[in-house]
Amino acid sequence: MSKFEVNEAELAAKLDPLSYEVLRKGATERPFTGEYNDSDKVGSYRCKVCNSELFRSETKFHSGCGWPSFYAPTKDDAVTLIEDHSLAPRVRTEVRCANCDSHLGHVFEGEGYETPTDQRWCINSVSLILEEN
Repeated sequence: MSKFEVNEAELAAKLDPLSYEVLRKGATERPFTGEYNDSDKVGSYRCKVCNSELFRSETKFHSGCGWPSFYAPTKDDAVTLIEDHSLAPRVRTEVRCANCDSHLGHVFEGEGYETPTDQRWCINSVSLILEEN
C-alpha cells in the first residue's frame, strides 16, 4: 500500500485551525471538549486526513481522561508509534496514522483499566471522523 500524499496547503485550507494544529503539528485539544469523548455511537473511527480506519467503537471505553479512549487500534499496521520526549524526562508513546503520518494522540499502558490490553489509546476527537454503522 502506498502512503497517502499530503498537500499541506490544501489540507490547511480544508481543515479547521485546531484540527490542522493537532493532526499536522502534534498539538492537543483541551480535555472534555472533543466531539467523541463521551460518544457511544457505533461505527469506525477514521483519520480526518486520509480516511483510513483506525479504531472501532467496540474498543472504545470511558476512561474519564477527557479524550476518546480505545484499548486497541483496528489493526496493528493502522498506526505507527513514536517515542515522544516533549515532556522530558517523561517519555510517552505518540500515535500517528500509518497512512498519512498525522498525529492522533498517545497510548499509555499499565494504568489498571479493565480492558483486554491494559492500554489506553488517548486520541484527539479532532483527528477523527466517525463513520456510523
